[in-house]
Amino acid sequence: GSHDSFSYWVDEKSPVGPDQATAIKRLARISLVKKIMKKWSVTQNLTFKEQLESGIRYFDLRVSSKPGEIRQDIYFIHGLFGIKVWDGLKEINTFLEQHPKEVIFLDFNHFYAMDDSHHYFLISRIRSAFGSKLCSVERVEYVTLQYMWKKKHQVLIFYHYPLYQEYSFLWPGNKMPAPWANTTNVHKLLQFLETTLEERSRYGTFHVSQAILTPRVRTIAWHLIRGLKNTLVHRNLPMILNWVKAQKPGVMGVNIITSDFVELVDFAATVIALNDLLLEEDEPAA
Repeated sequence: GSHDSFSYWVDEKSPVGPDQATAIKRLARISLVKKIMKKWSVTQNLTFKEQLESGIRYFDLRVSSKPGEIRQDIYFIHGLFGIKVWDGLKEINTFLEQHPKEVIFLDFNHFYAMDDSHHYFLISRIRSAFGSKLCSVERVEYVTLQYMWKKKHQVLIFYHYPLYQEYSFLWPGNKMPAPWANTTNVHKLLQFLETTLEERSRYGTFHVSQAILTPRVRTIAWHLIRGLKNTLVHRNLPMILNWVKAQKPGVMGVNIITSDFVELVDFAATVIALNDLLLEEDEPAA
């Protein structure tokens, strides 16, 4: 999976998003501030299509209306506004049309400046984009690739807002827990990932290991121009990748792992290769 999956492009010309504090919005009237914000808001370089082609199958999505805009469009957001959600969904659907056996997870986990009418609009867009590809809520243990192929489903939508209850194809957010370490220290991060794996639910939910470091205000202040990638990601990704390589998938093991800048190391290939350990377990002893 990718963290803030849509943030490969953010709009410096648009207002600062409603996910930001009032003080930041005031500061952002200075054009240089938005340029600096961009360096810290972008967590991916690859587009949805490029992420899909590199093996990413879980997408972490934050969305917002654009206050003051007459139309009801919904945008991806991370400090600054990204592309329209509809454009992203169409791009993902094009890939799924070309690869009918691929299955993806779309996790809508943060909503800003959205009332129920915005949600109904967004949900109708999701339904329009994917139609019969959407997988209805089911017991997690039933949802195997064989199950998805048989039903010709390709998309699981997780929706962290109460309206999910009105739609059979919206999975509740609590089926996709994603504990967050909120640290700049890679050793604390890895300890947190270990602890939350030990505590994860044995049955009934998916599980996201967020292998990401989070800058604090002080981090940004000390490294304004360098940005997220050069300050935290480049230096620590090799150690994070070594942790990934040491994991086992399956019950009480890793399930979904997310990272920033997934193309900087062979992240997706490393995670995918862990599945071979499950195949080895299934082989009869010689």
